[in-house]
Amino acid sequence: MPATAAVRVRRAELSDLDDLVALEESSFATDRLSRAQYRRHLDSETAQVLVASANHRRFLGTAVVFFRKGAQVARLYSIATRAEARGKGVGSALLEAAEQASRRRRCKALRLEVRAGNDEAIRLYERLGYQRIGEYKRYYGDGADAWRYEKTLD
Repeated sequence: MPATAAVRVRRAELSDLDDLVALEESSFATDRLSRAQYRRHLDSETAQVLVASANHRRFLGTAVVFFRKGAQVARLYSIATRAEARGKGVGSALLEAAEQASRRRRCKALRLEVRAGNDEAIRLYERLGYQRIGEYKRYYGDGADAWRYEKTLD
């Protein structure tokens, strides 16, 4: 995928389910979303599943955003890109789309957790204006710590 390819982000559909599950399994060793969870989130009022593509490549990445009724803070629950698409703007495009979806829901901020050692993701979040607001010890299933980040949405 060329770095100049235009990344498009859309809401995921049922036909994306196999790709969503395959990316989840290749991206995360623990704390994975199951097929049943993805299926539920596709139809949920409180979740939005986004899919990124470029140059007719059908599936390059995904993001899952959760919304709580009445809450003004949305939560980026998960974001993943295919290995060959990393560093090509897919993660940035997914984050921008997650922020737009959150603004449409009248959310004032988007929060996320990131594995403490995931330097590549941390650099991306910080470059896009996310601020570290806290830490969760032993947050992940394998015992790894997580940093909490938040971006104020205008």
